Amino acid sequence: MTHGTLSEILIYPVKSLAGISAPSWKVTGTGLQYDRKWMIIDDAGQFLSQRVLPQMALIKTALTGNDLILSAQGMENLVLPLEPVEGQIIASTIWHDRCNARAVSLEADQWLSSFLNRSCRLVYQPDNIIRQVNPEYANASDKVAFSDGFPFLIISENSLVSLNQAMQLNLPMIRFRPNLVISGCAAYAEDCWREISIGAIDFRLPKPCSRCSVPTIDPETAQSGKEPLTTLSRIRKWNNKVYFGQNALHNQIGQLTVGDQVSVKLTGANQPPI
Repeated sequence: MTHGTLSEILIYPVKSLAGISAPSWKVTGTGLQYDRKWMIIDDAGQFLSQRVLPQMALIKTALTGNDLILSAQGMENLVLPLEPVEGQIIASTIWHDRCNARAVSLEADQWLSSFLNRSCRLVYQPDNIIRQVNPEYANASDKVAFSDGFPFLIISENSLVSLNQAMQLNLPMIRFRPNLVISGCAAYAEDCWREISIGAIDFRLPKPCSRCSVPTIDPETAQSGKEPLTTLSRIRKWNNKVYFGQNALHNQIGQLTVGDQVSVKLTGANQPPI
């Protein structure tokens, strides 16, 4: 039975930089191809994000057949190969995860450090470096690139409509940085989904996504405000965290295309239970 339609696919090649919308995209072992395969770290190897450097939102990304292109106001475009083959291996940290990554280039480090006004480095996850998903929520074979924890984040269009009505605002979906946006289902329908299929790919939705300060940052200006966290704290708070969207794991590789039908195969209690 159809429960909705895939209405948008979003890829974020560099963790916490601007994303790309695509009509169709390949799904690999770690999620959408090139999604968060790059990451910016500080001199201690700690990942950097808009939580600390909101101006990261102002760096645009683009993917061509051979290159990753970064662009920002006042900077010449930075063109990087999609498959870096040289560079030292660096121990990096994402939250509580320690994982190895490959340095990209001195040119990339200098470009980013100049725009962000902070010493930093760009690193890449080669295919032979495996980062497993938290086994509390995943199978041993589940892996992820440099996302916070899961290969996919799923949000329905009507969940945002409902939240915007509660805020009396019109925040765009990009604020919440989903990978897959679903239309044609009720607001927060995804809260009870446990297993779904989108086109030919099956997904498990083990836990809701707790939200940090990033959705408060306007991606066009890098200025922050109080919403949506103020309203989420009022209507979507559980165990001292606020939730919006569902983390997801995929069972197959393949291709996703806007317009793919969404079928719900297994449901459970709402998560969060509010």
